[in-house]
Amino acid sequence: MIQLIRRVLNLIRTSWQAIQNALFYQRIKLFYPNVTLGKNIQLYGRLVWKVAPGAKVVIGDNVVFRSATKHNAIGLYNPVIISVANGASLYIDHDCGFSGTSINVADSITIGPYCNLGGNTCLWDNDFHPLDYQLRRIQLEGFRKASIQIGADAFIGANSIVLKGVTIGERAIIGAGSVVTRSIPADQIWAGNPARFIRNVSAVLPVEAIQPVYSL
Repeated sequence: MIQLIRRVLNLIRTSWQAIQNALFYQRIKLFYPNVTLGKNIQLYGRLVWKVAPGAKVVIGDNVVFRSATKHNAIGLYNPVIISVANGASLYIDHDCGFSGTSINVADSITIGPYCNLGGNTCLWDNDFHPLDYQLRRIQLEGFRKASIQIGADAFIGANSIVLKGVTIGERAIIGAGSVVTRSIPADQIWAGNPARFIRNVSAVLPVEAIQPVYSL
């Protein structure tokens, strides 16, 4: 009896996820002509979507967004948030995974294929507020912004923040809880606040022996 109940519940969850994904595609098709979606984008939980009419967004195939703790045991503080301002652009290549990630784009963010961003990670290409306290009293405009680029196969550990103007090289690894304030070369491990070089990444398996992992 318990086995039957579990099967029914799994069927319900799978059906709801399929409906949620289909509704997301329809919503984008109807209301966001400035957004291009690839195939097999998977939503696990609610996705917060704030894309301005004058923005440009491209999301590739097999991208996974996990927005609830039940879909990621690390514990997520918030759903995946995608916010792209007018005139800004977001490009996410194929086979990437995001868990409770906050992506805020005022300039541009580019993420290469096979990237994984761990629980509660943040990509912010701007300061959100002016640095001048007098300006902050009267307006939110006037903040600094600079593009973020993340190379293929990069891994960004849980609770890390990547700030404006940063380029992260291919296959680089960012340790959990890091604040990345400057660019990181390919094949290196960085960690800390601010993030510092730890060591080089050592290849363990040949590329042809590695199976892709789509999400965390």
